[in-house]
Amino acid sequence: MRVGAGEYAFEADRHWARLPRFLGDVAGVAAGPAGEVYVFNRSEHPMIVLDAAGNVTSTWGGGIFTRPHAVRMTSQGTLLCVDDGAHALFHCTVAGEVLAVIGAPGVPAAAHSGLPFNRPTDAAIAGDGSYYISDGYGNARVHHFDPDGRWIASWGAPGTGPGEFNLPHNILVSGDFVYVADRENHRIQVFDLSGAFQGFFGAALHRPSGIALLGEQLWVAEIGPYLSGNFGWPGLGPRLSVLDSAGQLLARVEADPPAGPGDGQFISPHAIAVAPDRTIYVADVVCTGWPSLFPHEPPPANLSGLHRLTPLEAR
Repeated sequence: MRVGAGEYAFEADRHWARLPRFLGDVAGVAAGPAGEVYVFNRSEHPMIVLDAAGNVTSTWGGGIFTRPHAVRMTSQGTLLCVDDGAHALFHCTVAGEVLAVIGAPGVPAAAHSGLPFNRPTDAAIAGDGSYYISDGYGNARVHHFDPDGRWIASWGAPGTGPGEFNLPHNILVSGDFVYVADRENHRIQVFDLSGAFQGFFGAALHRPSGIALLGEQLWVAEIGPYLSGNFGWPGLGPRLSVLDSAGQLLARVEADPPAGPGDGQFISPHAIAVAPDRTIYVADVVCTGWPSLFPHEPPPANLSGLHRLTPLEAR
């Protein structure tokens, strides 16, 4: 299925990987330097590792993770695995060895206390090795820890103003800036490394859930409308959008209609990873999202929560 246009034209395939017949929700995805893909999912095999052809090469994480939420590949080739059910970040090798744990697994902070963590959502590492962690479902905060896991500072509060959040859902660090997908405020907020508000991108976004950088471009996975009065509305996703460094919309990558079980269609695109060759991988929480988009229809038996979009110019 072809989606997008011009330099943003892709061949979309949601069944390219040889995964279990019904995997369920794929919460996070990361792309490795040799074409390998790390699929962080809510099954009995929380981390499934694929080669570039979509073959399963290993699985791990059973007995470690409670409810996978996000995974990011670091520049050192390790994985940041955020578990919102365990209220913790697990820093792991690609083989599944736990290098460090930030947070007390199974022990949440009080909801909206501002203390880490109550259902954290994502994590990133800055150039100095320090951690930035979005704490989004039971808090409205970003927490900063040093490379040894010691708390440095936190910022954010519930709200709609600058520096306030309504579900900080994804986070990444690039150079001197921290980008936070402030999902239910329909924007991406930008901060410096100390947490000072720098501005936001929001004019073209609807519920930005996952964010990834490719060069100077920001790729955004957006969730479609869940309010019953918005069902079927055009122009609201689910979809992928591409922004430039100033937050201006460059392209949309979406099917028509955008929501559904077919190639190029999404249910609830939760996270996105962009490989160096511009292959796009999207994690889709299909089990959680299906009843919100299709409340009176059972999901198809072969519904897949992992998408691959291959740039047509690469063929």
